[in-house]
Amino acid sequence: MKRTSLEITLRDDLIQRMDQMIDGTGIKDYSEAVEILISKSLNAKDVKTAFILVGGKGTRMRPLTYEIPKSLIPIQGRPLLEHLIDLLRKYEIRDLIFSIGHMGDRIKEYFGNGSKFGVKIRYVEEKTELGTAGPLLLAKDLLKDNFLMFNGDVLADIDLYDFITFHRENEGVVSVALTPVDDPSGFGVAKLEGNRIFEFIEKPKKGTEPSNLINAGVYICRPEILEYIPEGRAMIETDVFPKLAEEGKLYGFKFERQWFDTGTHDAYERAIHEWKGVD
Repeated sequence: MKRTSLEITLRDDLIQRMDQMIDGTGIKDYSEAVEILISKSLNAKDVKTAFILVGGKGTRMRPLTYEIPKSLIPIQGRPLLEHLIDLLRKYEIRDLIFSIGHMGDRIKEYFGNGSKFGVKIRYVEEKTELGTAGPLLLAKDLLKDNFLMFNGDVLADIDLYDFITFHRENEGVVSVALTPVDDPSGFGVAKLEGNRIFEFIEKPKKGTEPSNLINAGVYICRPEILEYIPEGRAMIETDVFPKLAEEGKLYGFKFERQWFDTGTHDAYERAIHEWKGVD
């Protein structure tokens, strides 16, 4: 790719921060560091919206979820979903869509239009449970560009700039964030060739896992994903991903920063003790 030489002047504190990036192998010099930072900043503008699934009943977290939506369960004194907003705000993603259902009024009451959290929140409501893909069709008029999608019970300190850059470079319909775990047998495990996902193996027997990389419940989607979702209840994991994988349009982004699934009591307790917040 053709490059043009430029002379620029930067603040000393920015130079010091770039010094920490340069390791002589991955990033060799200031020129490459500046190019990467500019590329991340420009690519980040490709994604401005996040769609968050918060409509589930949280049955595995009962009895807590008899009286409170799972997304409002406290983690270190604040609702789980508020930590996710911290992440999105850090990367200047402030247009949020919440898919609500079970006790959705409680979520609306707490978060409102998002202004007190520095974001804009809109809501779509599941009258009946629509799974992990069906709710996207409720918001089809709001999803005209690339968007992030989150399972509402996930805590992740993922570099969204890197994720967005990855998605743009690979040009898939969906990019799935993948995180390594010691025991992947209880999750959806990715079978990969390079960055392309060929299949997710759900809860494989120990010793048969194709990798230790699991679906982290964080995605970047092109609007074309809506064409792959059947009407009614639909699951992104079983109704959408296999079609995309077969067509070579499903990619996996590997990250190793903090990640917690809070969907069980054991996982929730671990998150309370170990979650360090968004850096």
